[in-house]
Amino acid sequence: MQIKNNEMNILVEALPYLSAFKGKTVVVKYGGNAMLNDDLKNKVLEDIVFLRCAGMHPVVVHGGGPEITAMLKAAGKKSEFVSGLRVTDKETVGIAELALVGKTNTDLVRRLNILGGNAVGLNGKDAKLIEARKHLADVYENGQVNLVDIGYVGTVEKVNTDLINLLITNDYIPVIAPTGIEPDGETYNINADSVAGEVAGALKAEKLLMLTDVKGIFEDHNDPSTFISTLTFEKAQELIVKGSIDGGMIPKVKACISALSGGAVKTHIIDGRQEHSILQEIFSDEGVGTEVVRD
Repeated sequence: MQIKNNEMNILVEALPYLSAFKGKTVVVKYGGNAMLNDDLKNKVLEDIVFLRCAGMHPVVVHGGGPEITAMLKAAGKKSEFVSGLRVTDKETVGIAELALVGKTNTDLVRRLNILGGNAVGLNGKDAKLIEARKHLADVYENGQVNLVDIGYVGTVEKVNTDLINLLITNDYIPVIAPTGIEPDGETYNINADSVAGEVAGALKAEKLLMLTDVKGIFEDHNDPSTFISTLTFEKAQELIVKGSIDGGMIPKVKACISALSGGAVKTHIIDGRQEHSILQEIFSDEGVGTEVVRD
């Protein structure tokens, strides 16, 4: 088999990154449309297995919004969202847990293991991995912030990293479903973006990669020419208040901010629908998405 010149150039460009990131932890938040197409799903998971084979320590935090929505619809329940977060009553949190832990998590673990990934499925209840408390959603109106009760939706209080570190030290890929548990045993559905940010911060990850359905962040999301390749989290906060970042992008940007505040080195928002976007973002000079940094 012949290697073409452009493929060789890609390998040469990746070499310093392969060396620099060996032994580093990379948290990948996997969700959105990249989870709906089987072929694309396997491409993303191949990238994650590649990171492990390259000597890095990938940790996956996954969503499952479309699966939850489908199961709620089958149960005759309508999905409602506030600031990109699902309004969750007692019945909904049970359905969400079934979709996330019972279906999505086990499917991803199965697929990763078929690809040679050595993956282990986890959720927030395992060894009290994710301790949670009730979350009130932020609603931005006229430059003001209002707090809204959206039910059994949690905020991460603490990530107990011992189990994650034990797994990655032994060359496993932890795959984490975004549920959490309160001290009294109450289960909370937690936004997967938020969990990924807290996990990345707690692990002091080298990188957090947020997979989404757009290229990255735009000053004006209706104008492609306003794409932002690098963004400080101070500017990100400003764009949220201004309304340039809204809807489901808000939790993703906030996850980057919390990861950086917790000790992660760099965060990235990339289009998970683009083939091998994870590898392009990590192992190339230009990258493909928006990099959110401390300053």
